[in-house]
Amino acid sequence: MHFRDLSRLIAGVLTAGTLASGALSLPAAAAETTLTMANWLPMAHPLMKNAMVPYAKSIEEATEGRVTVNILPAPLGPPAAHFDFAVNGVADITYGVQGYNPGRFKTKNIAEIPFLGDRAEPISVAYWRVFDTMLRDAGEYDQVKVLGVFTHGPGVIFAKDRNLATMAGIEGAKMRVGGGIVSEIAKALGTVPVEGPSSKTYELLSAGVADGILFPFESVAFFKLIPLLDTALTVPGGLYNTSFFVVMNKAKWESLSDADKAAIEKVSGEALARLAGKMWDDADDAGRKAMDGKIKILEASDAQVEAITDKLDPVVDAKLAEAAETGIDVEAAVDMLMQEIDKESSGE
Repeated sequence: MHFRDLSRLIAGVLTAGTLASGALSLPAAAAETTLTMANWLPMAHPLMKNAMVPYAKSIEEATEGRVTVNILPAPLGPPAAHFDFAVNGVADITYGVQGYNPGRFKTKNIAEIPFLGDRAEPISVAYWRVFDTMLRDAGEYDQVKVLGVFTHGPGVIFAKDRNLATMAGIEGAKMRVGGGIVSEIAKALGTVPVEGPSSKTYELLSAGVADGILFPFESVAFFKLIPLLDTALTVPGGLYNTSFFVVMNKAKWESLSDADKAAIEKVSGEALARLAGKMWDDADDAGRKAMDGKIKILEASDAQVEAITDKLDPVVDAKLAEAAETGIDVEAAVDMLMQEIDKESSGE
């Protein structure tokens, strides 16, 4: 049986089960179209519980029940395969991290560089606006219908038994990273990157294979790492952001009526970026609160900020040069991104 046939079979069998997991659907007879959303995270993860499931519900509401979304509770394959699942029609809608496909999505670099901001919602909304205005012209997503792009919250340094108040305490630390820009940032800071999937993070830290991790507050709490760490170092604007996509199979999108396309677009794009960004901020706030009395949270000193900036400048230059290879005006894109972040952050 081909993957595509398998996914259709799973989607049909699990429609009722999806209701229990939170992806609300109308009875089959009342829905004209059911879209299958591939999923590789636990349904309890904030991205699923507070972003993807509400997004699926918003599609149903916007189309007055004509289109429903069935979220699969088990992965059809590894996270890195999910963009191509949408390209090939293995699933109708997929989400994922562009960085899981190294070198494939270069324009996302502008949303992942350091020091963009302290909240995910303004960055995510600004990122969508820049994507919609400039970045889609690079053609990286031409094989799919892009429903949204967004980022998680700012990256933070976490460690145990390391003096993060000094650069010497950071240098030489073995830091678990997930690859991509995070790995490059870890190297630039003088740490020793230890690559491994998020699911193996607890094992790496508990076994002493890694001294710490570069993660947002949310992830440390979700993966139950708080007992394994004792100090965090925050940097104004964050050390990095991770970019996400939500995309749809192009043929499936074209099969929808104009009315349903318009309705779905109203709850996608900027609306989806805002929903996801707020979700990350809320999750980061909850994660940070869970650390009270357990992890000492330091703010980088002016001297540290200066030293970190000097170390990361070459990384930023390289990532922006890579984005420029796609033909976009990188300087204009970054300028627009920063302006839109400022607007959103100030409430304009």
